[in-house]
Amino acid sequence: MPRSLSTPLSQRLGIALPIVQGPMNGGSTPEMVIAVSNAGGLGSLAAASLSPEAIRAQVATIRAGTSKPFAINLFVLDTPTPTDDEISRALERLQPIRAELGLEQGQPLERYCENFREQLDALVELKVPVASFTFGLLDAPSVRRLHDAGSLVIGTATSVAEARAWEANGADIICAQGAEAGGHRGTFLGDLDASMVGTLALVPQIVDAVSLPVIAAGGIMDGRGIAAALTLGAQAAQLGTAFLTSAESPIHPAWKAQIRQAADTSTRTSRTFTGRPARGIVNDYIRRMAEFEQHVPAYPVQNALTAEIRKAAGAANRTDFISMWAGQAAGLSRRRDDGIPAEALVHALAEETAAAFG
Repeated sequence: MPRSLSTPLSQRLGIALPIVQGPMNGGSTPEMVIAVSNAGGLGSLAAASLSPEAIRAQVATIRAGTSKPFAINLFVLDTPTPTDDEISRALERLQPIRAELGLEQGQPLERYCENFREQLDALVELKVPVASFTFGLLDAPSVRRLHDAGSLVIGTATSVAEARAWEANGADIICAQGAEAGGHRGTFLGDLDASMVGTLALVPQIVDAVSLPVIAAGGIMDGRGIAAALTLGAQAAQLGTAFLTSAESPIHPAWKAQIRQAADTSTRTSRTFTGRPARGIVNDYIRRMAEFEQHVPAYPVQNALTAEIRKAAGAANRTDFISMWAGQAAGLSRRRDDGIPAEALVHALAEETAAAFG
């Protein structure tokens, strides 16, 4: 393996290194994207919770800071239509925690997420270099629209079947998300709890099953993990948790501290914060809400209903009620209290990867 670490995919993306900064909703910023892309990786902005206007503004900021390629990530979502009874029961379950935080009785919301189709229109209009998608399968006509705009399309898959579905719909690249990954599971085919295949097992099976280049994601924190992913046949590695403790990360300082202190058994997948299985550091909220694991409204409804709880908990420095997403390898986080700059992290990852190959 040459020290340049170049792969066919990195060459196609126009990046020097096969390193992708994972798009973490609430955990990535334009500044992080700029730093990673300027360092030779692929910076990725999580835009699922952004309005089309905010997407335009943040893409403008990124383009002002780098001429290098970058990715924008969206969640493939239909507008939810929860019943009054579903909302009432969900709010009732959350009320004891709201009361503990001094919040008034929760109320139904007018909207639970941004309009996905309007977000997609913004990506087409902006002609972003790379558009990546999670939670669902983008229809083939929409993939063609992005191609016509000059964008490469990355589809997230947690199984071989999902990877094949993305290939059939015209995606350019597959991001194979192993069960170790922090944050939300990208599963869209079959049972949400069934596609918990580990990265080591998932990546080579997807590599063998499709003709598209594969990005490995899940449990990768350092150059050893990147080298392992490349050895398995992936052409790049995506790291999310590794960047959550970087200087550019916007997450709560207490969340960063929890990641730095994490052990190998500190995380668990739970749907109680958002309505979709997501891996995070176990806290009192996850333990207390465990009995409702199979009864909360699906994402994005539960996510919207818990937003005020998470915000109030953050303001009160209450990590027991914050969703602290992190992967199973969080214990390998860089132990630097002031946060390693994202650019320096990319350079360190490249050096470690080259060293791992000898």
